[in-house]
Amino acid sequence: MIDAMIWLGVFILSIIIELATMGLFTIWFAGGSLIALIVALLGAPMWLQITLFILISVVLLLFTRPIAMKYYNKGRTKTNVDSLIGEVAVVTETIDNLEGKGAIRIKGLEWSAKSEQDGVKIFADTKVIIQKIEGVSAIVIAKCDD
Repeated sequence: MIDAMIWLGVFILSIIIELATMGLFTIWFAGGSLIALIVALLGAPMWLQITLFILISVVLLLFTRPIAMKYYNKGRTKTNVDSLIGEVAVVTETIDNLEGKGAIRIKGLEWSAKSEQDGVKIFADTKVIIQKIEGVSAIVIAKCDD
């Protein structure tokens, strides 16, 4: 019966941590501990309880977390630099990766910029799309459709 109390404690602790952090991580261990609690109440040996706890937790984590994260992040507003990815900017200084030069203006701010492809110059006043942010530089590609 002491095993069941341990698993109940792990279950409650996992739920409390999940509620406090909302990180969608400890909830999977709560699922594993719930199964371990059930088999402990049925009188299963400790090795089976631990095995099922680990197995169920890992399976839940690997197979349901990506789906849950997709819905959990749906509707979240991107902030800071994440909001710039996919946005259109204007080149203010010709972008040349080989010379280490280039700048863009987006939302009233000046960013250093690099082309996604080395050896490709993107000239001033060209519209570009921000692909990603690396450090303090925006990695861009030229926008084809104007």
